[in-house]
Amino acid sequence: MPEFDTTLVWLRRDLRLDDHAALYHALKTSRTVVPVFIFDTDILAALPERADRRVEFIWDSVAALKRELETHGSSLVVRHGAAQQLIPQLAAEFNADAVFCNRDYEPAAITRDAAVAVALAQAGRVLRDYKDQVIFEQAEILTQSGTPFGVFTPYKNAWLKKLTPFYLTPYPVNRYLSRLAQLPPQPQPTLEEMGFSRTNLAALGVHGGSAGAQTLFENFIERMANYKLARDFPAIKGPSYLSVHLRFGTVSIRQLAFGAHGMGGAGAETWLAELIWREFYQQLLWHHPYLAVGRAYKPQFDAIDWPNPPGHFEAWCEARTGYPLVDAAMRQLNQTGYMHNRLRMVTASFLVKDLHVDWRQGERYFADKLIDFDLAANNGGWQWAASTGCDAQPWFRIFNPITQSEKFDAEGRFIKRYLPELAGIPAQAIHAPWQLSNAMQHAYGAMIGRDYPAPIVDHASARARTLALFKTATGEME
Repeated sequence: MPEFDTTLVWLRRDLRLDDHAALYHALKTSRTVVPVFIFDTDILAALPERADRRVEFIWDSVAALKRELETHGSSLVVRHGAAQQLIPQLAAEFNADAVFCNRDYEPAAITRDAAVAVALAQAGRVLRDYKDQVIFEQAEILTQSGTPFGVFTPYKNAWLKKLTPFYLTPYPVNRYLSRLAQLPPQPQPTLEEMGFSRTNLAALGVHGGSAGAQTLFENFIERMANYKLARDFPAIKGPSYLSVHLRFGTVSIRQLAFGAHGMGGAGAETWLAELIWREFYQQLLWHHPYLAVGRAYKPQFDAIDWPNPPGHFEAWCEARTGYPLVDAAMRQLNQTGYMHNRLRMVTASFLVKDLHVDWRQGERYFADKLIDFDLAANNGGWQWAASTGCDAQPWFRIFNPITQSEKFDAEGRFIKRYLPELAGIPAQAIHAPWQLSNAMQHAYGAMIGRDYPAPIVDHASARARTLALFKTATGEME
């Protein structure tokens, strides 16, 4: 006998039907299952832009999921409002015995879910949550002394040691789809009705939903063997581009990890390691929720008094630093909502260690702009670059933006894609165009200070000041 008569499945960052933990458990234990999604105003109201690529991606993915459910005689109940109030209301509306969802590890989400659980319990209903967006969660991977890992490589080794086929096995959702509630097609509020507008996702070729994720994954499988060699070069097609699909759960982490683990070889192993980095940062945030409120993982670095020189942050945001690789990367972010992973490290290092701006300002800017923004990964990445975090870049190792440019965009192809004003400059000079004579600048059609900014700082001088900042804060020497 089913345990529940009617159950709601509350979809959040898991916008798919296949291999879905909460949906599987709900279908298996209930006579009738009603899928619901809330465009949560507690989250949406905080977004600074009304044309937000993430909201559009979610909207498209919700619409695709609703259409898929309708092929099974069901639909997706979509609402716009505060989830904390709407979920208990919907449970009452459908006379549901329970609400099932997949766990979220961000502090605000944990607080929200706890409040929903209390409201449901007061009405005699239950909230059940499940692990879905990671292979291993919370305290499943600990050191031999039972403490959280603070260094990635031992964590990765423990992760791989614990991995068995069981953890990569998909949930057989299709076996139980007949238990979906038979519903007429449900309305979905438009972006405009919610106060948002469309962006340039269609022009960028970014497609939401499970179908968009599967197309990318099938393409990446053919390139995975070359991932280790190709991933650091922004001008070539090296990454999987699946990060936004992982963020919103239009693809299963088990499918991706199974694909990488099963293929083997250096490329697949390197990509699997990137998936493990994602889980490393997730468990880090769960164990240390203070990371979500702007505190450094290493408390001594909260003592750094960042100079935040006037105009530096704005120049970085607006791609006016005078360092071509940095500016090209920032234009990529501003124009597409995506930034190549190598360039996330370069631009973050540059903001903190060349421009001497507090890393939290950059973290917030990425949070506003990245379509694949994930709190744990974004915080982890910024603290890595700022040398304030867990297993971070040592503070005395500072990326040279010119060297990074010469190494990872040697021909200047990426730079010229986003900085067409430098298109006439030959590859060997494009990484530091201010070093060209005025005559050469004129000949190449790019006068520094007129057509493209002069460098906002001198890297060598900035590096020396950064070292002094860290030495003062830590009392350490190189």
